[in-house]
Amino acid sequence: MTEIAAEVLIRRLADWGVDTVFGLPGDGINGIMEGLRRHTDRVRFVLVHHEEAAAFMAAAHAKATGRIGVCLATSGPGGIHLLNGLYDAKLDHQPVLAITGMQETSVLGTGYQQEVHLDRLYEDVAEYNLVVDNPAQLPGVVDIAIRTAYARRGVAHLCLPNDVQVAPADADPYQHVAPARPPATAPIYLSPPGVPRQEDLRAAAEVLNAARRPAILAGAGALHAREEVLAIAEALGAPVIKTLPGKAVIPDDSPYAVGGIGLLGTKPGEELVEDCDTLLMVGTNFPYTKHLPEPGRVRVVQIDADPARAGVRMPTEVPMVGDAKEGLAALLPLLHRVDDRAHLEKYQKAMAEWRKNMAALENPERAPIAPQYLIGCVDRAASNDAILTCDSGTIATWAARHWTIRGDREFYLSGNLATMAPGLPYAIAAQLAHPDRQVIAFIGDGGFAMLMAEFLTAARLGLPITVVVNNNDSLGQILWEQMVLGYPEHGVRFGEPSSDFSAWARSCGGYGRKVTDPADVDEAVRQALAHPGPALVDVDVDPNEPPMPGKVARDQAVKFAEAFLKGQPHKAAIATTLFKDKISQLGR
Repeated sequence: MTEIAAEVLIRRLADWGVDTVFGLPGDGINGIMEGLRRHTDRVRFVLVHHEEAAAFMAAAHAKATGRIGVCLATSGPGGIHLLNGLYDAKLDHQPVLAITGMQETSVLGTGYQQEVHLDRLYEDVAEYNLVVDNPAQLPGVVDIAIRTAYARRGVAHLCLPNDVQVAPADADPYQHVAPARPPATAPIYLSPPGVPRQEDLRAAAEVLNAARRPAILAGAGALHAREEVLAIAEALGAPVIKTLPGKAVIPDDSPYAVGGIGLLGTKPGEELVEDCDTLLMVGTNFPYTKHLPEPGRVRVVQIDADPARAGVRMPTEVPMVGDAKEGLAALLPLLHRVDDRAHLEKYQKAMAEWRKNMAALENPERAPIAPQYLIGCVDRAASNDAILTCDSGTIATWAARHWTIRGDREFYLSGNLATMAPGLPYAIAAQLAHPDRQVIAFIGDGGFAMLMAEFLTAARLGLPITVVVNNNDSLGQILWEQMVLGYPEHGVRFGEPSSDFSAWARSCGGYGRKVTDPADVDEAVRQALAHPGPALVDVDVDPNEPPMPGKVARDQAVKFAEAFLKGQPHKAAIATTLFKDKISQLGR
């Protein structure tokens, strides 16, 4: 059997350690599909129902494993569908390779059916972007694409016309006129040195040793540096704030943890931002500068792997370029241990109060069901090495505050793109990458409805993921964002008939249960987690539960009141819910 160019592509992916490709076939990639068929012993193809899900799965694979994720789509509309998931990877700095098809080279430029120049379309999303028009370019450009995706922490794109895919693997149809030949490359990537320059380490230590009220802000770039972050916190007596993508950097029950930052953060976290005199930023590019200290008020030390991100959010006195784990390990011996723990103890007391208030909101007697109680049941029932994937919306607030990082638990969501719908595809990819671990998707009804067909993908693969739908029959986050602008809500509630996604789960052959009574929530969650295949619990929660900021600013309260005065249609129910929240906290 004649070897075709697509086989060279697939073999090279396998040489790089790629064992899974997520995608959807089409006539623009039939040659690549044949390459996959001939090499099923090395690379598995995961058939999805929507290309967007394939790109989300590739991004999640990269997040959950640290290895490049690969997605595949046909020419034209298939490649277009990948874009949202690819932007998720781009904005969260994850190495992903997108492979797409294109019409055969002889008809390009003629307006042939589905002719979309995907290389032009991908110009903004891709760090490496190439149409392969000669089999002789393979496998060299595969090596360059993957190496670039790793080095620049982003998306690479290879587009293969379908006649190139099925051409003989050794075809080289054109005369060589340049003084060059296709490069003989290797499937090897070497990470850059991770230790910052010694002079930068010494300057950083000088600033940190002079701090009286230090704080650490840790992001996703520090997820692999838990022990080092904790050691620095211990030496400085510094409380640690975590960005949402960096939620798993240190345990939530750590004596140094003060929760998150921003609208989804904690009151102690917000107060620490206002109070600290020195801020150490580790592996974060937190974009919401309104929630950072006022420029010039604090001294800032930052460590980041990308020189372009050092100082981009705050005027940084000492920027250090390097890996969070290696950099903090090199910094630690230069720090003087702070014996006065008064600053740290102040925030430990504040966090103890915050945790009590959050626990009080997990009230099992509230009807309609409090979303805080739902995620609290998930948190208590899940294993200590569970992976929680989360969608965007109010559910991110509940997960941020009520999903407790302990043991080896992990947490993944669309951080900077904050797109809807990745929760379910993320869970599928995480379960494939970690088959022995519990994987839970915590999703809103709006996000689940977008890619719910992928529950059937999980069923066909026999994956024991657990999907928990926080169902408020609305686009909850947008509702509250409208009100915080001072406007009554509009166009954000779905209305009748109410959704019941448990029926879809059962029709797929999975476990499905609808829950409307708070007395049934805990049992339903535990049954779903114990089910050997895919399971879904659809829980009707209070649609009028606002995801209040950890510390409500005066202008937010004023705008909220303005929305009420301008005719907010559900103001009585919202007021009642807020009253119940306060009663729960006072009665704890």
